Amino acid sequence: MSTRFLHHFFEPRSIAVFGASEKPESLGGLVLGNLQEGGFRGKLWAVNLKGYDTVFGVDCVRTAGDLPEVPDLAVVCSPIEGVPKLIKTLGKFGFKAALVLSGGAYLDRDEGNKGSIRQRMLQAARESGLRVLGPECMGLIVPGKKLNASYASQPVKAGKVAYLGQSGMLANAMIDWAAGRDVGFSHLITVGDSVDVLLPDLIDYVNQFSPAQAILLHLERVTDAQHFMTSVRDASRNRLVVAIKSGRTPQSDISGMAPTPGISNRDVVFDAAFARAGVVRVNDSDEMLDALETLSRMKPLRGDRLAIVSNGLGPAMLAIDKLISAGGKLAEFSQDTQAALHKSQVDMSKPGENPVDLGGNATPERFVEALQIVTADPNVDAVLVVHAPTRLAPSQVTAEALIDHRKTFKRNLLTSWMGLKEALNARHVCNLAGIPTYTSPEKAVKAFMHMVDYQRVQALLHEIPPSLPFSTSPEIRAECRALIKQAKEQGRQTLTHSETAHVLEAYGIPTATSAYVHSPEEALTVAARFPGPKALKVVHEGNCRPYRYRKHPHKISAGLLQDLETPEQVADGVRQLGDKVQEKFPEHAIREYCLQPMQRGKHSMQICAGITRDPVFGPLIVFGIGGYKVNVLADRQVALPPLNMSLAADVVGRTHAASLIREHSADPERDIRHLCQLLVKLSQMASDLTDLRGLELNPLLLNRDGMLAVDFAMDLGHPARFAIMPYPEELRGWVTLKNGWQVEVRPIRAEDAPLITTFHRQLSEESIRFRYFHNKSNLTQRDLSILSHINYDRQMAFIAEHQHDDGSKEMLGVVRVWNDPDNIRTEFSVIIRDDLQGLGIGSLLMKKMIDYCTSIGTLEMIGKIMVDNHPMRALMKHLGFRCRYNMEEQVIDAVLRLNEPDSEWQRHRLESQPD
Repeated sequence: MSTRFLHHFFEPRSIAVFGASEKPESLGGLVLGNLQEGGFRGKLWAVNLKGYDTVFGVDCVRTAGDLPEVPDLAVVCSPIEGVPKLIKTLGKFGFKAALVLSGGAYLDRDEGNKGSIRQRMLQAARESGLRVLGPECMGLIVPGKKLNASYASQPVKAGKVAYLGQSGMLANAMIDWAAGRDVGFSHLITVGDSVDVLLPDLIDYVNQFSPAQAILLHLERVTDAQHFMTSVRDASRNRLVVAIKSGRTPQSDISGMAPTPGISNRDVVFDAAFARAGVVRVNDSDEMLDALETLSRMKPLRGDRLAIVSNGLGPAMLAIDKLISAGGKLAEFSQDTQAALHKSQVDMSKPGENPVDLGGNATPERFVEALQIVTADPNVDAVLVVHAPTRLAPSQVTAEALIDHRKTFKRNLLTSWMGLKEALNARHVCNLAGIPTYTSPEKAVKAFMHMVDYQRVQALLHEIPPSLPFSTSPEIRAECRALIKQAKEQGRQTLTHSETAHVLEAYGIPTATSAYVHSPEEALTVAARFPGPKALKVVHEGNCRPYRYRKHPHKISAGLLQDLETPEQVADGVRQLGDKVQEKFPEHAIREYCLQPMQRGKHSMQICAGITRDPVFGPLIVFGIGGYKVNVLADRQVALPPLNMSLAADVVGRTHAASLIREHSADPERDIRHLCQLLVKLSQMASDLTDLRGLELNPLLLNRDGMLAVDFAMDLGHPARFAIMPYPEELRGWVTLKNGWQVEVRPIRAEDAPLITTFHRQLSEESIRFRYFHNKSNLTQRDLSILSHINYDRQMAFIAEHQHDDGSKEMLGVVRVWNDPDNIRTEFSVIIRDDLQGLGIGSLLMKKMIDYCTSIGTLEMIGKIMVDNHPMRALMKHLGFRCRYNMEEQVIDAVLRLNEPDSEWQRHRLESQPD
């Protein structure tokens, strides 16, 4: 999975189409015709065993061996049964890329123990390093390169949008939709049922080499969540990404994936993934183009407050209903705006209120006047114009009036020209003027909410979070890992209630006072220490797994007895529960009995929180309303770890639980802060304890005294693979400098932005010029986000940090690397504070980074050094870098070989110049 050789797909100088003929139903013939019609400038060949002289005027040969040279790209349209053998042949002849459009119904069926067609295709490709896109793909189109190697039904206009999908037919429909809206594409590609080149590879390529300003994604499935999240998060930092996912319901999901424990519909996991990646999610293809139009034409919003100006109250009310149901806000006008609306007498229904109803006798001039007033209001973030055609205000005339005065409107403008005949011309002129326009008020509001969502997810992607409320020590991690290891060595897949309580307490999550007994006699003695009513629960292998709900959790068969008053009742309860387990679940051995005081009073809210594991996206944090008497799944939100306080606040804020807290709590900020801290601790637990499969805290009581986990369960599994790599705690280390300072060298984290700001202020102009190649006196919010929010899958930054006696910390230096997606090369930069040079910090950080990059298999480390940066040049020489003068860029290129290539394609990439 990489971008190696992908330029052969997108910038080929020569193409051979296998299986092309002049028969009307020939797939190869369609592709050849599209290549010719698109104006491909390179050399074309047709390959067909029938041995035609030409196909549509293109030279034809019988086999790959008959070609006069090795083309850059093979387009395979021959019968699928022979494709594995053909790929093997293409690899032997030196082909680097094969686009397979052929398909069939039984690609995964094993034939005579030889493996399925897909398996044999992939095996043949790996033998030679040939890249394969397909089978069952539509092909690819790069209009700017005059390349249309597809069976698309019509030509595609060049533009600034890249479409990457998994369905050829949907891509064909998208081409037609886009043509109707005058949208052009930089790239249009579908992967089909691809065995080698996957969607994340294409996202990486487009992000690195495409002029696209926006990426449209269509997903049916994700196979490698980490690769997908890494590529799409990188892309969304640089350009707009809009995604649509089919298979949202259990009925349309054909992935065959196991259900995710604790989550009723796996589609919410994709919601969480898209939000975490800064991607806008849409529900249908038409909505995708609406969102594209809005997001590419509107200026950034300051909030989610919408004002509506209409020539009728009915259409405006439709827009308001949609806005409120979608979670938006109707703007409340300021006193000045209300006074201006009263004075102008443009509002017919409720003067001074939102929406502004201009009435059926409104003229284009009244629309302009009202908009000038409303768009000047600081309480308004965007304005929607809803227009129904009248004799006094024809659609096109009104649209032209808005366009003529658009510079006087101080807010984003959206328009909905209702109707069909007259409205078409109004929409057309608005489109030409770059004003977002929609066929209905509801669609316009939906598009506005896409902008609100985009602002939210992008803010989370770039936000500088506050300091972490909790971090684990090596001792805590070792203690909990030992407990889990012991359970697995005993053949157990779960921890007992007491063991789970021990783990929770270690991570600072308070649990209800409990005593664990194993016999009626022991229960009789222990119960005397608990005054008041008590609850007793039996713990066995069948009931200590998370997210297993019963219709009647308080029946004795569920293993729980409540309101036991005397020690004798507790002892008798142990006997009852033990007998019931023996009767109902004879296969389960009883591990212990948990005795707790009854938890009542204090107006507690029941919360459910925990960790679960998705078969694709790995560990997830879950949160919502708790208890067993309500549909706890209805309020459940999920998030991908790792979490910080900002991300946790976003998760909590989207639940019904948060609404109840804001409405009923005496101190909502305190309670929500406690819940956010809980989610961060759970995230840390998931990152530290990779064998932890699931954890459920339910109920978790929230009241004026804080939080208390009453019941909980934890199960175990194989080590998890995270969709987003967590903070690498194992890379932290401590050293002593020449001046005697104890310094921690550790990976950077998002919370380090304040340290970076202070560090940058202490640098001299010369040090800044050496690092950035120009003077950069101040760091913007975006700069800090990029420097602190790194993706550990492809980037690494180590900082040297010193803690003073008063507990304050300072940053002494930092080294960074940026890996290419293939892990061939990594580019480094290093900078040390001027007043601390000469202490060996630069050498220390560079050696740490060299060891790290070597350990992850990177082949080469490169860096660019200014010619007059003599201390850095000396350090590079000391570390063994080869330094050479780059005349074109007038810098010194420093190169260090870390590992030797172990394949031909790696050697080829290493010998080529860095991208």
